[in-house]
Amino acid sequence: MKVLIAEDDPIASRVLEAALRKLGHEPLLAEDGESAWELLQKEPVRTVVSDWKMPRLDGLELCKRIRARSGEYVYFILLTQMKATDNNLTAATEAGVDDFLAKPVDPGQLWMRLRVAERILQFTTEVRQLESFLPICGYCKKVRDDKNYWQQIEHYMNTHAGTNFSHGVCPDCYDRVLVPQMLAAGVKPPPHAERR
Repeated sequence: MKVLIAEDDPIASRVLEAALRKLGHEPLLAEDGESAWELLQKEPVRTVVSDWKMPRLDGLELCKRIRARSGEYVYFILLTQMKATDNNLTAATEAGVDDFLAKPVDPGQLWMRLRVAERILQFTTEVRQLESFLPICGYCKKVRDDKNYWQQIEHYMNTHAGTNFSHGVCPDCYDRVLVPQMLAAGVKPPPHAERR
């Protein structure tokens, strides 16, 4: 898995890079939060390991930016040398941090956090896929919303996407449904509008 390292200390960055490679991951390096943010705009990365205190953009601000954007969920691990207090844990949690690692990083602890990250990212991908399915009746074509209410697809799409519809009849339905009805009523069917 690709893991973005945001760390301004070059030695700590290289140690973390080596540990990630040894664990079978592909590390990407950024020297601070701003560089990490720029890299995230170009590279699809779903796991970030970031130092808390960095120049230009610290770890909490980087996490807040990541949480504010739409798209795939990014698992965020914050590195810190600070003693965890209620205040800084609250600030980190409010920023959207998923997990913490003390510096210097213990490879065993890093491995455990990355295993959790892989599971959570897999679950978020599965949930996103399930949410993308739209239950539709195979007979009447009504759509079921998240409150288990069946409604016409036109109403559903208008409510959820602001889409309006104009109605017509496709050539297949014209031939299959309308032509037999008109013939049964003794009416000569006109050519379908799209065929003219």
